[in-house]
Amino acid sequence: MINRYKLIRIATVPVSLEKLLENQLHFMNSYYDVVAVSSDKKYLERVGSAQGVPVFHVEMTRKITPLKDIRAVWQLYKYFKKEKPFIVHSHTPKAGTVSMLAAKLAGVPHRLHTVAGLPLLEAVGLKRNLLNIVERATYHCATKVYPNSSGLKEIILKENFCSPLKVKVIGTGSSNGINTSHFSSEHFSAEDRRKLKQSIGISIDDFVFIFVGRLVTDKGINELVSAFKVLSKDCKTVKLLLVGSLENELDPLNEETLQEISSNHSIIRVGYQSDVRSFFSISDCLVFPSYREGFPNVVMQAGAMGLPSIVTDINGCNEIIQEGINGTIIPVKNSAAIFEKMQKIMSDKDWKKVQQKNARHLIVSKFEQQVIWESILEEYKNLE
Repeated sequence: MINRYKLIRIATVPVSLEKLLENQLHFMNSYYDVVAVSSDKKYLERVGSAQGVPVFHVEMTRKITPLKDIRAVWQLYKYFKKEKPFIVHSHTPKAGTVSMLAAKLAGVPHRLHTVAGLPLLEAVGLKRNLLNIVERATYHCATKVYPNSSGLKEIILKENFCSPLKVKVIGTGSSNGINTSHFSSEHFSAEDRRKLKQSIGISIDDFVFIFVGRLVTDKGINELVSAFKVLSKDCKTVKLLLVGSLENELDPLNEETLQEISSNHSIIRVGYQSDVRSFFSISDCLVFPSYREGFPNVVMQAGAMGLPSIVTDINGCNEIIQEGINGTIIPVKNSAAIFEKMQKIMSDKDWKKVQQKNARHLIVSKFEQQVIWESILEEYKNLE
């Protein structure tokens, strides 16, 4: 039997390995001995079992927790020294910091970090300065840094986080691409859609806007709900479908927003869903007014399902959506702009039809999952 190189993939929480890198670990395991590393041992073990890869548990948090972080670095250092991986490839900020430092100390030859968003962009003052230092330290310890969008690459270079020689966008962007045969409206019949609409209180004539993601401030939920409050007062045949969990600890919504979500009968909240396709299938348009992103899977998923999108003018979003072609782009933190575009796509049927027609084709042609996987694999092979 040929000895294969060991590849360790690490993320702060296992849902990132499960959803943001869906099935990629299984694909890479055909070429490398892959190990998945994350926190939340039980959840991680489920992910490892589903992907057919062994796991190693290290407790990490998404908050600033110096003592826990030092403990995680030490655990990873010992593990890397023992396992001697050829590549450690990290995702998400905290996992990137602790694993890149541990891997450098342990002498791992190839230390790769994917940047799929920069939380520090919304920070100010001392917190921003601290996060800048941490980001620079992470990139200093990495041998390669992979922003998953051209916009993120520009920010990294502008902030002088590391040498331009370290930074590369793989393919057309995205960390995982989209399985466009999986994300297809063809999986859902008219009867499937009718039943789902009926079960959650959507009428046949309703125009349905959908948001998929964490219900937190920096996803633009306060502005979205504010815009929809005005829209739904004048129009009784419109619904806002919120698919995702409330996170009250790290980035809570305004009290006014929470009150409107609970009291407005035209807002339907279905919580976190492991499979969002059926909800896309009953919707007319994605609204994704996020403040910051890397390369959002949700916008690609919606497009693959044939939905136009209203997105903010931020990196990632403005690389997937082309103005007036497969969606429309609005300023960040602007309720009035959200309202205006929601109203337009409801009333201008020709405008909507053009975007619907182009939505799936643009995703298939640029972000097919297999192509992204092959591009990442090629990066690995070039290191051998």
